[in-house]
Amino acid sequence: MTTNLAEGIALFNDQKFWHAHEAWERDWLVAEGDEKLFLQGLIQLAAAYHHVQRGTYSGGIRLFDAALEKLSRVPADYAGVDRNDAMTRGAQHREQIARGEHIGAMDFPKLRYN
Repeated sequence: MTTNLAEGIALFNDQKFWHAHEAWERDWLVAEGDEKLFLQGLIQLAAAYHHVQRGTYSGGIRLFDAALEKLSRVPADYAGVDRNDAMTRGAQHREQIARGEHIGAMDFPKLRYN
């Protein structure tokens, strides 16, 4: 599995979404198959939350849709990452921003890594 996975998870959990995106992208560029799909889903999820932080909700909606679709195509604990909470909250947050509602930083999800 990727060399930057744990680094990206730590950055995501610290709400440094752009930096998490960048950490995972280094591995995504050389990944293949399910690993590439999984990393792209994480990258898009982080980018969606980056848009939420910036208040650019239209970009966030598109990225939530893409991330959730990709992540749903790999096993729930792929690479030892429990992302159920992040996917559930991501779907809820996508609906909230589609309605123009604010999401506070305390509501951002965490990824768990075994």
